[in-house]
Amino acid sequence: MCRLIGYFGDNIRLDELLYKQEHSLYNQSYNPLELKSGFVCGDGVGVGWYDEAGKPFIYRNTIPLWNDPNLKDLSQYVQSACSVGYVRLAGTGEPLDISNCQPFRNGKLLFVHNGEISNFQQTLYRPIRDRLGDSTYRLIKGLTDSEHIFALLVEIWQSCGDRTLSSALAIALDKLTDLAQKYDTSFSTNIIVSDGQSVAAVRYAYGTQAPTLYWYCDDVTHPSRVIVASEPLSNQNWTAFPEQSMLSVQADSLVPKISLLEISA
Repeated sequence: MCRLIGYFGDNIRLDELLYKQEHSLYNQSYNPLELKSGFVCGDGVGVGWYDEAGKPFIYRNTIPLWNDPNLKDLSQYVQSACSVGYVRLAGTGEPLDISNCQPFRNGKLLFVHNGEISNFQQTLYRPIRDRLGDSTYRLIKGLTDSEHIFALLVEIWQSCGDRTLSSALAIALDKLTDLAQKYDTSFSTNIIVSDGQSVAAVRYAYGTQAPTLYWYCDDVTHPSRVIVASEPLSNQNWTAFPEQSMLSVQADSLVPKISLLEISA
């Protein structure tokens, strides 16, 4: 399982999220406290952020975060009001290739995922691809289940221009659940996705238990920042996501809204 982080709020430097917290993503890469499989997340690292104009950027590498001096330098320079980060624990048989590293990006969307589709290559690899249009199909460069889930989300997001990010994510999970039932498999999906003006984060699983996910905001009524992470970054008042739940945040208020997912499949 990977470790994820997402931030939405005032402009901060990336190193405040990646390195400076008591249990930062850097610490979680070599000393995860709630990892359900494996021991360290040393199979890659990635960060995505939006500039002042709302343009998304990504940095990815196949080396461990603790061995990446370039990211440490970059993170002390780049500031952003919205960013996502990720350290990778590769699934069985997945190569250490840059195409398999997150975040994934398409248009304004930045996406990170923690979890897995059981026996992905034998179960949902082809069925997911069969539900993609040509342009979305060509987005897939790697072999991971994470990228295929992202492609399914992009397909839904692009099919209806006025759909909210949280509703598109809920529909994607509904379709994924339907496929898992049909092909007799299970999956877990902790996801953080943003378009720069909103963030949606979900803890969801079908047929198995979802990995841990937490959120924090500095003020419930008038927050200046909202953070989502696989593990709390500090001893502050972090709140655990219930299973099958979604958090959504809009730029105009920054007030997090939590809802339980009602998947019809």
